[in-house]
Amino acid sequence: MASPTSHRRIVTSVLMLGLGLTPQWVASQVAVREAAWDPAAAADYLDARQAWWRTWPNAARDHGTSCVSCHTSLGYALARPALRDALGEAGPTPPETGLLGDVTKRVTLWTEVEPFYPDQTVGLPKTSESRGTEAILNAVILASRDARGGRLSDDTRRAFENLWRLQFTRGDGTGGWAWLYFGLAPWESDGAEYFGAALAAVAIGTAPEGYARSNEIEERVGLLRDYLLEDWSDRRLLDRALLLWASSELPNVLSGEQKQTIIRDIGSAQNGDGGWNVGSLGRWERQDGLPQSPDSDGYATGLIAFVLQRAGVAKPEPTLSRALDWLVQNQDANTGQWWAQSLNKSRDPESDRGLFMSDAATAFAVLALTEADVRTRAR
Repeated sequence: MASPTSHRRIVTSVLMLGLGLTPQWVASQVAVREAAWDPAAAADYLDARQAWWRTWPNAARDHGTSCVSCHTSLGYALARPALRDALGEAGPTPPETGLLGDVTKRVTLWTEVEPFYPDQTVGLPKTSESRGTEAILNAVILASRDARGGRLSDDTRRAFENLWRLQFTRGDGTGGWAWLYFGLAPWESDGAEYFGAALAAVAIGTAPEGYARSNEIEERVGLLRDYLLEDWSDRRLLDRALLLWASSELPNVLSGEQKQTIIRDIGSAQNGDGGWNVGSLGRWERQDGLPQSPDSDGYATGLIAFVLQRAGVAKPEPTLSRALDWLVQNQDANTGQWWAQSLNKSRDPESDRGLFMSDAATAFAVLALTEADVRTRAR
């Protein structure tokens, strides 16, 4: 059976021949930057994975919605629109539309929909953790969508209202939010609430119409900044990379010197082949007792290459240039994906569960490479 990528190319060729168009003519008419990586194959992989996720029974939630996962849905929501210009697409794909429909429905029916994991079926404090996690994910997905259009929608305003109601304003964790814990690295493990807070900062800073400067959220944003800066230099490198991303979107989080410190630390952890390994960016014990792989992977490399660019690092800088080269060289020619493996236990890399880390890897590889393409065209 032909792969989705092969099918797309066959259909495209048939249409071109039927219209009497040569490939050379089409290439001259479509302003797509020649690249050594395959955006269409990456899009096919991401579309197929998100479409599968929404129909997977384990991802189903009430009111006909699906869970928004950090590994598959979040990255897809951020990365898939970045491919739109390169592929000549007029608007969102069906999987994008489905994901955004789920998010906006749950934002609108916030007091009616069940949490992702209710206390009654999973145990305390999963309702609180689910609400905090979902509020952040909803806000970052909708703010990212609105940023492309330049207007803050009513749905996104409601998402932020839900977010602020759940922020801790006193006691332990002041400035942050409850976050899901299932003992699964890196997104549902000890300390992962910092990842959530950094995403919240990204959402606030990304939202259009100067939302981050709104007077009514000034105090809450201040609490978030304080939370992110508490013991920042002692946090694992993955957290510091996320802090760098947050500071590139939300003003006045890090000083210039602090940013340069993180950038230097990131460069020091780069592997000889130009990539990074997510297992080396923190300390996570595997459930199967095996050591974490030292090999570079698409998630760590894609995330860091994207974050470095958002922080203002230019492509000629060797650390970034080598990372982008690694990404170009390590896209799977058959599937369009970038590889990353579970930090928790060995999984069949061909299985749906075994692809979760590769879903995130592919999304951030796309974000890094499309960011580089945009900056190249801008020059």
